[in-house]
Amino acid sequence: MAQWEPFAFDAEGTSAIVHGENLNVLEGLPDEAFSLVYLDPPFNTGRDQVRRTTRSVPAATGEGDRVGFAGRSYETIMGSLLRYEDSFADYLGFLEPRLMHARRVLATHGTLYVHLDYREVHYVKVLLDALFGRRCFLNEIIWAYDFGGRTAKRWPAKHDTILVYVKDPTAYHFNSADVDREPYMAPGLVGPVKAARGKLPTDVWWHTIVSPTGKEKTGYPTQKPAGVLRRIVTASSRPGDWVLDFFAGSGTTGAVSEQLGRKFVCVDSNPEAVDVMRRRLPDTAVFSAS
Repeated sequence: MAQWEPFAFDAEGTSAIVHGENLNVLEGLPDEAFSLVYLDPPFNTGRDQVRRTTRSVPAATGEGDRVGFAGRSYETIMGSLLRYEDSFADYLGFLEPRLMHARRVLATHGTLYVHLDYREVHYVKVLLDALFGRRCFLNEIIWAYDFGGRTAKRWPAKHDTILVYVKDPTAYHFNSADVDREPYMAPGLVGPVKAARGKLPTDVWWHTIVSPTGKEKTGYPTQKPAGVLRRIVTASSRPGDWVLDFFAGSGTTGAVSEQLGRKFVCVDSNPEAVDVMRRRLPDTAVFSAS
């Protein structure tokens, strides 16, 4: 693994995965280099985030621990256990210097997306208002999903919040024309042409989580679906632009950016995250910032 040294973020540059503490990496990044910064920081749940990978192998009829298509028997093999700590005594103190750098490295036309849940989003919104200015607040996106357990003691929490801020409210890039469209909830009210085309998304996004048994799953805790990132990258960057994610986790931002012709820098301090990104993005250079 080569030692990380910031390079020219221009049309000739190449994407990178960086293993290191993100604040140290951020301090070496140039001003206004990135068109898009997407952040999915730890949610401060107060507990470790854990995900164990599994795979199924065929077993003799009547053996194994589950039955699949056409009655075939399978045995579940337990894989690696991935985890990271998600508890901060001073969450805003942890985020503030990183968000200050996020603003600094954003291009004039750039946009910041910060992905949170109900625990800290209110406080981070106030912090971002102070760092960017309230006039730079663009959206509060609600990502709603319908999967997993349901408590009967309160309304089940089934959404995340994505706060969106721009560097300059008079100059930011936003491309709604190429964003994926959604089906109308009442297609009969809009006519066949509009129904076939679908509608532009609003600030409420209905999108499933990563399927526990789907091909997209990497096994990394809190992996976000590519469909959500694809919408963000398409709307707020252009082909050839640079995208930054310094809480990169499973590398979804990098994978989507690569598919859409953007260049990216993905940073994470967890060696398990870097291993997942290596497998997911095998042609991307990996650096150490330690």
